[in-house]
Amino acid sequence: MRFWQPNSPLSGLPYVKSGRSRRQSTWDTSGGNRDFAVVAAGETHTVAEIEGAGIIEHIWLTTRCYSPQYLRKLVLEMYWDGEETPSVRTPLGDFFGVGHATAVHYVSLPLSMVFGPRRGPKGPFAAAMNSYFPMPFGSSARIVLRNESDQPIENLFYYVDYELTEEPPTDDVGRFHAQYRQEKPATKVVHESDIEKPAPWDLPGINLTGDDNYVILDATGRGHYVGCVLSIDNFDASNQTFTWPGEGDDMIFIDGEQWPPSMHGTGTEDYFNAAWGFPSGAYAGPYHGITLASSVQEHFGLWSMYRFHIEDPIRFSSSIRMTIEHGHANDQGNDYSSVAYWYQVEPHAPTAQLPPVEERLPRRWPEHGLWDE
Repeated sequence: MRFWQPNSPLSGLPYVKSGRSRRQSTWDTSGGNRDFAVVAAGETHTVAEIEGAGIIEHIWLTTRCYSPQYLRKLVLEMYWDGEETPSVRTPLGDFFGVGHATAVHYVSLPLSMVFGPRRGPKGPFAAAMNSYFPMPFGSSARIVLRNESDQPIENLFYYVDYELTEEPPTDDVGRFHAQYRQEKPATKVVHESDIEKPAPWDLPGINLTGDDNYVILDATGRGHYVGCVLSIDNFDASNQTFTWPGEGDDMIFIDGEQWPPSMHGTGTEDYFNAAWGFPSGAYAGPYHGITLASSVQEHFGLWSMYRFHIEDPIRFSSSIRMTIEHGHANDQGNDYSSVAYWYQVEPHAPTAQLPPVEERLPRRWPEHGLWDE
């Protein structure tokens, strides 16, 4: 029996185990200081190519590209154990926690962006982006970045820190997955009402199927869902005074169930561990936060939020369908986009292609901050 049983990242640090720590990065192998790669428009760059068994423990990455909204135009893909379709396929900025092709400063437990006001000769620099999601592999790992913009990535810097192990992961170790989805706009369901300006609890409409919900994750296999980033461009409304999309409930259907779902929530802000219409504005916590916040008085504008199920992963044996209403009973037609994160035992369902670049770009876009209509 162990001296004590680790139950947190810090409590496990004293245990010494076998392994070989390695890194792949863009360091200048000539000994100079050109510690970056250049990726032409339309090209794909291999960030890491690893042979053997092991686990990626940390990814640090930053870029400079002058194509507007390039954080939605650069695509991150990850392949484990020689698979033909990636386990991860998502726009770069969204993967690291912020939608709408925007960078902000925030720190959570598994993901972060370090962003400040420094500006280059042609515009602001992008954030330094970090992932601490553990990413195990049995025989190989490959990470690529596709430049789907119309301009080169003039500077691409990165570290991929990993550990090689003598033995491959056991059969109960899932592979890391991330899936980007969007609905622009979400299909609005109109509900008639005799009340001119109903209060939130009097909003018309009933949803007892979940059929029209926005889908954050739809996966088959065995594993556990560990969270998501949800981004909303809130330009629609249920009525003239009620402008908040947060009355949309989360509904999580597990292992093929129809109705009711195993997990049914009470509102979008509640699923993201806040309440009362996000009165705090932007904040960053280890497991939940709002990386991008619009006006907390009016709620119109761009929002990005995250919820990580680190302490409370949602387990599934054959399938999971993670959904959320867009407004009460889907009564708002806003733009939704998301990245879901989960682990599962392979094989996974074929990974869908992303929408074309022009369809991924946000409806309204500032480089940083808010805007006027």
